[in-house]
Amino acid sequence: MRNLVPVLTVVAAIFAIWYLAAIWLNAPWAYDKATRAGVELSAVELVADTWAQDKPKLPAPHQVAVEIWDTTVEKKITSKRSLVWHSWVTLSATLLGFALGTGLGILLAVGIVYNTVMDRSVMPWVITSQTIPILALAPMIIVVLNAVGISGLLPKAMISMYLSFFPVVVGMVKGLRSPEVMQLDQMRTWNANASQTFWRLRLPASMPYLFASLKVGVAASLVGAIVGELPTGAVAGLGARLLAGSYYGQTIQIWSALIMAAALAALLVAIIGLIERIMLARMGMA
Repeated sequence: MRNLVPVLTVVAAIFAIWYLAAIWLNAPWAYDKATRAGVELSAVELVADTWAQDKPKLPAPHQVAVEIWDTTVEKKITSKRSLVWHSWVTLSATLLGFALGTGLGILLAVGIVYNTVMDRSVMPWVITSQTIPILALAPMIIVVLNAVGISGLLPKAMISMYLSFFPVVVGMVKGLRSPEVMQLDQMRTWNANASQTFWRLRLPASMPYLFASLKVGVAASLVGAIVGELPTGAVAGLGARLLAGSYYGQTIQIWSALIMAAALAALLVAIIGLIERIMLARMGMA
């Protein structure tokens, strides 16, 4: 209970600032309506109006909560108006891209650690690749893949992979190189070959680094999936909800999609954290 107090205090402060910001940003429209109607708003009426506008500049938290409830609980999950359905579309691309990015990242890390040429040639390119803005790269990837007849889930997964493989490469390289010189010398005294050293020393030692990078990678993968839905004019996915909301000025819809994306990212990170605790406990590292 004592640990919850700081968390609840921060959450309460965020909600308070959010409600005050909603009043401030939505007040001009409330005053404009009142002026055209020839009435004067009281403080209570101003607050009530700014927290209940159909298309506010900043929706109040309860408006976003109602929208999420209506599009999750009140809608069938197979409905194209269901936020659960849109979340599943984005999640599918996220998981595929995350799996591809994790596999690619681990393979590159092993090559970089065990091959000097790859260390000197590939690693700089891996770092350089992340300097290219994803918003500029995403349309190029989609156009190229569409030109060869590949569309649908895979282009979004490729963009997710592009964002998620980098933290895995960096984390795994650091983890595979984490054993101390004394430990490596001990393996040599036992006449262990490179494969045995990898499986029995380097890989186990890299697990904490790997899981830390996976938490970053899965969040980046979700961002990549959402970004991948934007330039395609997609009709499904959280990116599509954001795009449709921006087209029609539905800020409440935009914020509900953002909150859903944040909740989805938190869930994915929590699942990886749970797997991490179980695996490290079984390895005697927890």
